[in-house]
Amino acid sequence: MHLAETLDLLMFGAACLFLMAGFPVAFTLAGVAIVFALIGYNLGVFDLSFFGALPSRIYGNAMTNEILIAVPLFVFMGVMLEKSKVAEELLDTMGQLFGSVRGGLGISVTIVGALLAASTGIVGATVVTMGLLSLPTMLRRGYDPSLACGSICASGTLGQIIPPSIVLVILGDQISNAYSDAQRAIGNWSPDPVSVGDLFAGALIPGLMLVFMYMGYQLLVAIIKPESSPPIPRDEGQTSTGDFISKILHALVPPVALIVSVLGSILTGIATPTEAAAVGAIGSLLLAGMRTQELGMLEKSDRKSPFDFMDFGSRRPTIVATLCLLFMLVLISFFDLRVSRNEIPTVDMIAIGAAVIASIGLTWGILVSLGRVWRTDILRPIMRSTMEISSMVFVILIGASVFSLVFRGLGGDEMVEEFLLNMPGGNTGALITVMLVMFVLGFFLDFIEITFVVVPIVAPILLMSDISPVWLGVMMAMNLQTSFLTPPFGFALFYLRGVAPKEVTTMQIYKGVIPFVFIQIIALCILALFPELATWLPKVIFG
Repeated sequence: MHLAETLDLLMFGAACLFLMAGFPVAFTLAGVAIVFALIGYNLGVFDLSFFGALPSRIYGNAMTNEILIAVPLFVFMGVMLEKSKVAEELLDTMGQLFGSVRGGLGISVTIVGALLAASTGIVGATVVTMGLLSLPTMLRRGYDPSLACGSICASGTLGQIIPPSIVLVILGDQISNAYSDAQRAIGNWSPDPVSVGDLFAGALIPGLMLVFMYMGYQLLVAIIKPESSPPIPRDEGQTSTGDFISKILHALVPPVALIVSVLGSILTGIATPTEAAAVGAIGSLLLAGMRTQELGMLEKSDRKSPFDFMDFGSRRPTIVATLCLLFMLVLISFFDLRVSRNEIPTVDMIAIGAAVIASIGLTWGILVSLGRVWRTDILRPIMRSTMEISSMVFVILIGASVFSLVFRGLGGDEMVEEFLLNMPGGNTGALITVMLVMFVLGFFLDFIEITFVVVPIVAPILLMSDISPVWLGVMMAMNLQTSFLTPPFGFALFYLRGVAPKEVTTMQIYKGVIPFVFIQIIALCILALFPELATWLPKVIFG
C-alpha cells in the first residue's frame, strides 16, 4: 500500500474517532483533513495547490445551490408544526379512532409517525414528540413497554424515507452530482439529469410499503400476544358520532392538505422542491396561526403584535390566505405569470392580475399568523431551532468539502474505485460492501456527515455501471434509516431514551426495536430485488 493511501485510511479513521469522542462534526472533518494535508505535504505525497479548488467547491456546492435552500424551509415547516401542537392533536385523534381495536394505539402511532414524517422530515423531533405524548398513554393502557418503544422509534425514523424529507433533499443533491461525474467519466457528456423530485417520487412507494409492514407486524403481535396491546374500551371518552367525525376531520385535513400541496406540487411539476418547501413553510405558518387561535393561546398572552389591527375574525385571515395560496398554485399550473415579457396575452394578463389580488390575501394571512405566533412566544424558539439546524447542515457541508478534497488529493478516490471494482461479485459485491459500510457508519455518524462525506466518494463508482441513480439513492436512504434504529448506537434509541419515563429500561427499548430492524432489512432486500418499486413512479411522472 502506498504512503498516500495509508494516510487516507488514517485520516478517515481519525475523523471517525474524533466524531465518536463528541467533537463538533464540521470542525473535526475540516481540521483532521488540514492536519493530514500538511503531513502529506511534508512527506511529499500531497500538493497544497489542491486547496485552490476549495472556494469554487464551497461557492458552487453551498452558496449558489438552489436545491439546498429547501433545507431551512423544510426545517422551519417541521419545527412550526411541532410547536403549534399539530402532532399532539393528531396523536390524540388517531388514538381515539383506532384505540378500540386491539393493537390500535400502535397503529395510530405508526400513522401519525408517517404523517409527521411527511410534514416535518426531522427524525429527532418526531421521536421526541411521540415519545413525550404517546409513550405514557400506551404504558398506562397496558401496552408492553418493548412494543410501545419499538413502535415509536420505528415510526419516528420514517422521516428518513417518506418525502418530503431533508435526508432526500441532501441525498438527491449529492446523487445528482455523483451521477453527472460518473457519466462524464464514461464519456457521456449529456446525461439525463437526476432531480430531488425524482428521489421524492422514487421513495414514495418504498416508504408506504414500510408503513404497511409496520402496521402488519403490530396487528400480528396483537393476535399472537393479545395482552401486549390491549384495546381502549369503546365507550371511553366517546362523544356523539357527528362530533367525533368533526374532530377527526379537524385534526387530519389541515396537515394532510399541507402534505398533498407540498408533495403534489413537486410530483406534478408545478413547483421545484425549493418552491414547494416555501409553500410548506407558509402553509405551516398559516396552520400554526389557526391553531393558536383555536387553542386559546392568544388569550393567555399579554404580548402585543404590530399586526393585531389586521386580526379580525378568528379564522378568516388564515382561511382566506390558504384559499389564495391554493388558487395561486392552480394559476401557476395553467398560465404563464412572468411579467418580464415583451408581449403578454390578454388571458395571461388577467391571470397575473388575479395572482396579485391573491398575493394580497396571502400576505394578510401571513402577517396575521406571524402576529399570533409572536404573541404566543413560540416564534423565537422556532426561528432559533431553524437557524441552528440549517447552520449545522451548511457548516458540515463546508467541512465535508475540505475533507473530500484532501481525500481525493491523497488519491483516495482511486483507492476506493480499485477496491470496489476488485470486489468478488462485481457490481453486486461492490454495492453490498458500500451498504454495509454505510450501515455501520450510521451507528456513529449522523446522516448528514455520511451523505456529504461517503456518498460523493462511492456513488460515482457505483453509478458508472447500469445502476439507477434513483434506486441507489432510495436504497441508501432506507439503509441509513435502518442504522438509526439498530442497537446499541441507533440515534432514534437515544432520542427516546432521553424522554422515556424512568420505569422504561434501555434494554426494553433495544428489545422493542429489533423486530422493526428485521422488517427494515426485509424491506431493503425487497427493494434490492425489485428496483421497479423505486424507479416506476418517477418514470410515470417525469418520463
